[in-house]
Amino acid sequence: MKLGFSTLGCPGWTLEQAVAAAKEHGYDGIELRLIDDQVITPELVAANRERIKRLFGESGIELAALGSSARFSATDRAEREQHEAAALELIKLASELGAPVVRVFGGKRPEGVTMAQAIENVADSLNRLAPAAEAAGVAVALETHDDFSRSADVAETLRRVPSKAIGARWDTHHPYRMGESIAQVWTLLAGRLLHTHVKDARRAGDGWDLVLLGEGEVPVREVVRTLAMRQWKGYGVVEWEKKWHPEIPEPEVAFPQHIRLLREYLAGV
Repeated sequence: MKLGFSTLGCPGWTLEQAVAAAKEHGYDGIELRLIDDQVITPELVAANRERIKRLFGESGIELAALGSSARFSATDRAEREQHEAAALELIKLASELGAPVVRVFGGKRPEGVTMAQAIENVADSLNRLAPAAEAAGVAVALETHDDFSRSADVAETLRRVPSKAIGARWDTHHPYRMGESIAQVWTLLAGRLLHTHVKDARRAGDGWDLVLLGEGEVPVREVVRTLAMRQWKGYGVVEWEKKWHPEIPEPEVAFPQHIRLLREYLAGV
């Protein structure tokens, strides 16, 4: 299992600073969600194409994934086509840059849309992306997030998408808050699991507070042990949501703390 972090956790850093920090702390790779505090788009990635190639090529740090904003639960075909087009452009760029995975979302269901219909919509879009992903040698990972936070719904979506270029990303927080156990998630997603997001959180009234690893209630140690014991070879990416939650500790605190504990968890397997 490789270890990386998402640039979502360091909005105040340049891409150069992020790559340098990954090397300093011993991470294997970086997932691009932000470039210099801007959420990535196909246009932003393309504009920084040569810079990305140089930085990752010279540093030895891997480009673990591109974290797109594409989402596919809408009933409006034209809206989904816009998101599909963005995902297709990122798939092409991922192939050129050597990123093995592009993350996508199911998203939130529009008002009046049943979960069954949302699953059909997302599966339809993923099936449309599959040929391009296969041709590019890039995998597309549907994340356990938003109205697709339950791994059961992600698994049901993937059941309708036969291409092995399409799989799942396990965000450790969301299936847990939906009441799913580690064993349930693994059983449902193991055959299609491409990528993992690592984060911890604890309940705070009707919501959740994001906290440093080991300070919350998400069973991250159990997740890591489950993956390592089954010799899963993908990335465990630290998703420290500093961009969306500026009140949480700085990346200078979070990134070294996360990798220290993750190494401890892996050493205990």
